[in-house]
Amino acid sequence: MKKTLYELISENKRKTFFFLILFSIILFLIGYFFIYVLEWGVSGLILITIFIIIYNLIVYYNSDKIALLSVGAIPADKERFYVLHNVVEEVSIAAGVPKPKVYIMNEPQPNAFATGRNPQNASVCVTTGLLEMMNREELQGVIAHEIAHIRNYDILLMTVIGIVVGLIVLLRDIFLRSMFFYGGGRKRDREGGNAVLILIALILAIISPILVALIRAAISRQREYLADADGAYIVRNPYGLANALKKLSEYKKDMKVASDATAHLFIRSPFSGEKIFATHPPIEERIRRLLSLTF
Repeated sequence: MKKTLYELISENKRKTFFFLILFSIILFLIGYFFIYVLEWGVSGLILITIFIIIYNLIVYYNSDKIALLSVGAIPADKERFYVLHNVVEEVSIAAGVPKPKVYIMNEPQPNAFATGRNPQNASVCVTTGLLEMMNREELQGVIAHEIAHIRNYDILLMTVIGIVVGLIVLLRDIFLRSMFFYGGGRKRDREGGNAVLILIALILAIISPILVALIRAAISRQREYLADADGAYIVRNPYGLANALKKLSEYKKDMKVASDATAHLFIRSPFSGEKIFATHPPIEERIRRLLSLTF
């Protein structure tokens, strides 16, 4: 059954809070077993609970700043990047959203992403490589795709997922190193403690990042298709984005500042080659769908 744009936006908001709760539970479980192995007791549980609450608040209000900082993005000067600012403004007006903040990355790979928590607090970032490679129509198509992510409220969920993925991987690494440091809970084993729980903790620490990566990949792929179609609808032109995607696919070098935690934010994967948990659908399929659109 087809859904309206407003229904999709509401669905995105619900999913965002659902995943915040889900990831909080995953973080708590990892933290619980971490505390169990280190024998921190009730004080440890209180500490991890307070940490998760504060962490969620920080992520909600600062996720865009964290994402931009992680890739070394800086505000785009209005005079030097006049055309970029002009395109962002005209597409924002066409989409009916406030003009987002405009950032630039000094990176040869042509790419772009949007971040923030809502259209009133959003940012668009493009690489210098993108500006060098695209003509105005193609740049308009790319910006329209990113503005569509903002209008559809994809940005909060995708940014939050990126940061949570990074945190879970970090906790997993701390946990595994602590297990090694404390001898894998040998003291508890000698005392007849519950080695099964330690085994569960170990398994949980290993599979949690995989579970999150699976969820992220499924979410990201569907949102890319939707943003492609919505972006083409905003500018009433699917050819600009289709031609831009073709150029993006021809560039084969990896982006150095991107990571697995932020890869899904970009309009195309910043890494070459196919991955098991690919966050982007095949570009050929995206172009095919764009060229089949009618307005």
